[in-house]
Amino acid sequence: MQNISESFLLKKDITFLNFGSFGACVKPVFDKYQQYQLELEQEPVQFITVKGLQYLAQSRKALGAYLNCNQDDLVYVTNPSYAVNIIAKSLALQPGDEILTTSLEYGACDKTWEYYCKKSAAIYKKQTINFPIKSKENFIDQFFKGLTAKTKMIFISHITSSTGLRLPVEEICAIAKEKGLLTFIDGAHGPAQVPVDLQNLQADIYTGACHKWMLTPKGSSFLFVKKEYQHLFDPLVVSWGYNTALSSGSQFLDYHQMQGTRDFSAFLCIPEAIHFMQQNDWENVSLKYRQLTQQNAMELCSLLNAKPLAPITNDFIAQLYSAEIKTKEPERLKNHLYDDYKIEIPVMRHGEKVYLRYSLNAFNTQRDLDILFDAITKIKKHTSLIED
Repeated sequence: MQNISESFLLKKDITFLNFGSFGACVKPVFDKYQQYQLELEQEPVQFITVKGLQYLAQSRKALGAYLNCNQDDLVYVTNPSYAVNIIAKSLALQPGDEILTTSLEYGACDKTWEYYCKKSAAIYKKQTINFPIKSKENFIDQFFKGLTAKTKMIFISHITSSTGLRLPVEEICAIAKEKGLLTFIDGAHGPAQVPVDLQNLQADIYTGACHKWMLTPKGSSFLFVKKEYQHLFDPLVVSWGYNTALSSGSQFLDYHQMQGTRDFSAFLCIPEAIHFMQQNDWENVSLKYRQLTQQNAMELCSLLNAKPLAPITNDFIAQLYSAEIKTKEPERLKNHLYDDYKIEIPVMRHGEKVYLRYSLNAFNTQRDLDILFDAITKIKKHTSLIED
């Protein structure tokens, strides 16, 4: 096992507590990325029309094994928001149909669903989740109060962004299946932060980012759709995959993979990232940083005079932790933490609340969190940016 922290390319003078936003690539994976880009420029025709397609198949095979699903049920997309657009645009929504979701979802996804629901006179129903969440059962009870006879699909995060909470998607998918409802899981923060087994999860649709917790270059994500539903979803870009004479044998792949000239090198690095994680016993690395995340949660809450949003257990907390922060100027506070304390950490608006969220990975130490806590203490003492 190598010195994992030295594998990251992050600047050493920044206290980086924001792995959750865009992830960070490790050097062996970034080196492979540059190799593919060089090959693309050396042999552009061969790469795009022949070798690159072979590499894509190999990459999907590795990702399918990692996620425990059929590789032909996966297509690559640049980010989960793109995947949500594919599904929302194609779903045959009728006036009055409802998409049941929570009040905790990622803003870009909310906007996508609101846009397409408005076009079809459907309803994007954001079921309010009240804090503190007491248990998995309490969350499930709150969520399914939004279910009606008009519910067409459940859309829900595996791990939420602003509030940093792991949600009981396994139980929700099981209940939805009993009720005959489609399930779509936004797993942007899922793979490699928590185990993702798509065969056991039984979600009908799942999108995940590889460029976050899986350590790949930016712009590498995936969309999984069960085979029986793949025909429902059109590509956002109609190109050579439509009625192609060079079919892969899967319309789903042809439609969504063949999109004209583009650099798909980031997708090809996924096997290298999986290899890196296997070499470095990533399940135990993740467990270590989950423990560090949880061990510091109450200290953050105490400093901010906040209550935990949910129990600080593996059921709800992985490598992200958010606490409500009372500030009228979240953007200014975020900039102040970066400019004056060299701390990269998000301060995010969500609805009427503001949350400060730290997210940890293999380069972080307790000292990073101590630097954050010291900065918060000083800001409270010397400025009015954080209110009691």
